[in-house]
Parts: sequence; C-alpha cells; structure tokens
Amino acid sequence: MYIKELSFECYQDTQYAAVERAINNYLDMLRYNGQILGREFPVAMQGAIFTTRLVCPEEHSLHARFNSPQVTHALQGLTNAGLLAPKVKTIAEDLNSQQCATNFTPSWQILYTTFLDTCSPLRCGETLAPIPLYRTPEEISNGDRKSAIKWQEEWVNLDELQMNGSAVSSAALKELGEVDSKFFYRGTNLCKRIQYITKVPTYYYLYRVAGKSLQEEQNRPCPSCGGEWKLSEPLFDIFDFKCDQCQLVSNLSWDFKK
Repeated sequence: MYIKELSFECYQDTQYAAVERAINNYLDMLRYNGQILGREFPVAMQGAIFTTRLVCPEEHSLHARFNSPQVTHALQGLTNAGLLAPKVKTIAEDLNSQQCATNFTPSWQILYTTFLDTCSPLRCGETLAPIPLYRTPEEISNGDRKSAIKWQEEWVNLDELQMNGSAVSSAALKELGEVDSKFFYRGTNLCKRIQYITKVPTYYYLYRVAGKSLQEEQNRPCPSCGGEWKLSEPLFDIFDFKCDQCQLVSNLSWDFKK
C-alpha cells in the first residue's frame, strides 16, 4: 500500500468553511469507494494550499478510472468551493500495511476483517491478501462500495465490545458468531451481492470464541447446514472450518486455538 500526499490550492477567493466541507466530502467519498484507507484524515492549511496524507491500496488507486459517481460529484464540489483539482504525490510504500492481492478474480474470496484492519475486507481466498473494493467490476451498492466499508466498521465495533468485556459483550458475540443474528444476515447478503457482480464464490467469516472443550470444538458441525466442515489443515493459520455448501469459514474457538 502507498502513502500519498494530496494538495488542494485555492484559485479564487473563498470561505474556509466551504473549503473544509468540500475537502472532507471528497475524502469521505474516496473512502467509501475503497480508494483510500482509514477513517481520520488531518488536513493542514498553509496559506492558500491545503494538504493531507493518505494511505491508498495501490499506487494508482486515485486514478479517475476508479472514481465512483460520488467521487466525481465531490470533485465538482471542490471546484465550486474555489479549489483546483488535487495534486497527488506518492511519498512511499507503507511498510506497516498489507500488500494487495495481485489477482482480482481468484477462484474464491472471503469477506473477512479484524479489529486491527483498515484494508479492504474483501480477501483473496488463495492468499488472504486484500482485494481493493474499487476493483469490483461495478459498484457494490448505491454507486460505490460504502456498504462493505460500513459492514467492516460495524464488525470492528462489535469485536471491540466483546474483547473489552463490556455489558453487551454477549450480544456482540452473538452478532459476530451466530447464523441467526441480524449482522450475519447483513454480511451474507453482502457476500451474495459481491459474488453476483464479481462472479467469484464469496465466503463469509463466522467468528468463534468460547466453547466447552477442545474436542467439542473440533467436532462441531457447520451451524448453518449441520454438515461436516472441519479442514484437515488450517487455512492461513486462521480458518479451521470451511463449508462449501453454505460458503462459510470459521476458526477453532480462540479459547482453544494454539
């Protein structure tokens, strides 16, 4: 992944509030399309120039060919606010980020994230490397990829609640790990939509923690169809279960996983 610096220069007299609103809207639209990663983007003002640094999945993530209609509209908003089109400078590769997948149409893929991730939640099933969301052949929903970003944000929020042992940790675990939860319903519907537009089988990651014993965990059936889904060897040292019928992957309970 790559660190980029964006510069926005005023070409006419304008109001700070209009500039701030236009830049933040542009960054939000890039984020909801998967072209930039993260949630907070500090903007510095130096005279008539505003700058920010971002992380992009690929070196050319900000190319116009990847723009959603919302990004294109936000670019016009910059002009209306008295700003020139942003100048983009590549700073360097981000050493702390994961490398993107090289194959955008693998044999299968997974909707998967963790509470530490800011990369795309769409992962290559062959390498587990993130696939940039804007690389889908068409928008996932409503013109961009916002639904996948919002699913990821909610997953992270639920995971933090259960990890912190909050008063609603049991409810959070149910949403992440049970097939009758509202969050599971949303996530699997999102998988179906992604599979429809990419033509690639898309699996859903079902989080697992707790359980009574290691033996019971190893013998548990697929919670959706009741079939056998235990793998002979873990995938990526994470997934111990995979059901091709239900298109689910899961882990041995983290309480018993070595």
